[in-house]
Amino acid sequence: MSPHDAVRLALLNSILALGAAYTIIDTYFSYRGSVFLSRYPLFVSLMEALFIGLLCYYDSGLDSPFRYYYFLSVLCCAVRHVSSVPGELVGSSPFPPVAPSPTFVTYVTCTLHSISLGLLTIALPQLYDHLFSFLLTVVMLGWVTWASNALALLLKNVGDDLARVNSALQLQQAELERRIAERTRELQESQAHVLHQEKMAAFGLLAAGIAHEVGNPLTSISSIVQILQMRELDGYTQTKLGLVSGQLKRIQGTLRELIEFSRPGSTERSRVTLGDILDEALSIAKYYKRTPGRIASPTMPPDLPPLQGVRNELVQVFLNLILNAIDATERHGSIELSVHRDGPWVSVAICDSGIGVSAEQAHRLFKPYFTTKKHGTGLGLFVSFVSTPGQGTTFTVRLPLSRESA
Repeated sequence: MSPHDAVRLALLNSILALGAAYTIIDTYFSYRGSVFLSRYPLFVSLMEALFIGLLCYYDSGLDSPFRYYYFLSVLCCAVRHVSSVPGELVGSSPFPPVAPSPTFVTYVTCTLHSISLGLLTIALPQLYDHLFSFLLTVVMLGWVTWASNALALLLKNVGDDLARVNSALQLQQAELERRIAERTRELQESQAHVLHQEKMAAFGLLAAGIAHEVGNPLTSISSIVQILQMRELDGYTQTKLGLVSGQLKRIQGTLRELIEFSRPGSTERSRVTLGDILDEALSIAKYYKRTPGRIASPTMPPDLPPLQGVRNELVQVFLNLILNAIDATERHGSIELSVHRDGPWVSVAICDSGIGVSAEQAHRLFKPYFTTKKHGTGLGLFVSFVSTPGQGTTFTVRLPLSRESA
């Protein structure tokens, strides 16, 4: 081997070593999900054109197998910059950072490689002998550039479509999970409501049984007290017997109310009196949280005609409203009931001086199962209301009067 050939071989090996180092660095950044010198694609293309041209020059010119690196470089350029997303700035360059489109970068790379091929052809001896190879290589390089761009754009479109489909599937999955969670919550609330109703039914039967068992001894005690009152006793004893008799009547009245409340209600419509309904609701509510005397029976409008409705359900409506008002007020808070007639309608307002209803609670107030009480079911309230947070709430029930008397 001549000294000239040894120098060419040494230069060729040095260029190959430099290319291997660049390949290792580029592979490392590709493994980490980024592109080496991604902000300077034209600089990379220029360096690759120079690198491949030198390889071919120090090897065997246009007949060197290294000329196929031109085609591989164009293909890698199209695939590398298909996303056209600027990467991190890696390394340094005298050129300012640019962000051209992937197609532009690929065609510029093709142009730089063509210039590199032209310079290589000019540098070789016997220029005209290599002219056909040069032209054929340039034509093939242009075709590979067009095909690489088409392939890269196809891959990009497929990737974008897959990303959109995946995003839509994730949204549908999230929506499905939300609906399943909502249906599960509604089912759990329905089951809890059914269980609550079963407990209330069992409590009603238990209360009726207890009232019956307690009522019999009370009847006997009341009879004995009446017998003692008929005897000629001193005034002190008669006074005490009167007190005992009064308390016995009070207990018997409470037991009658308990038995009446625990009986299954009728669903048949009938003519009912609003005053009787309110009195019954108040008589039940007075045992709730020690509230006797806090709520007085409202003054009824004169000559108020009866209503047409289901008595037990109307009692339940007003009882729920009264109990809610009691829960919303403090021990010394005020609760007022008022009744107003408006033509063929009658309105009953329950006004309390409690904490009021916030805007968020007001938005959800009439939804089933919504309640702010720890042991509430959220199923007993469906009327119009006016509320000011911190000042109180007024719930109004508007009912039609009986048509025969309206």
